[in-house]
Amino acid sequence: MTNRKLAEIIRRPNPVTLPMSATVQEACRLMRDHRIGAILVTEEDGRLVGLFTGRDAVGRVLAEALDPATTTLGAVMTVQPDTLKPTATAIDALRMMQDGGYRHLPLMNGAQIVGIVSHGDFCGLERARLDEETGFWEIL
Repeated sequence: MTNRKLAEIIRRPNPVTLPMSATVQEACRLMRDHRIGAILVTEEDGRLVGLFTGRDAVGRVLAEALDPATTTLGAVMTVQPDTLKPTATAIDALRMMQDGGYRHLPLMNGAQIVGIVSHGDFCGLERARLDEETGFWEIL
């Protein structure tokens, strides 16, 4: 169970995307309507250029008193987010998320977006294994 490939975990094979010119308000409405925590930001050709999350909305927009109706995703997104291939394992993704301090990870096959996983997509056994490994390294 803890060696599952990310391709087995993807809940949304066609993740929600928006261009950099879309507003934060548009992104937040889509996140609410689709019950998701992140939007992939893409160029016209579909190339991934950024990631926008609920955490970005709070920390980069609301906390800075920016207007969500006029602020574009390009101004507040995480640029060039970390990605993994769908052949990577669940524990690889969890390690990357823990080390990077984020909860969403786009999955790419070359330049093609194949999905996105979030921390909540992983089972308890996978999270327990990561906790066990982290505890081991803290002892050393």
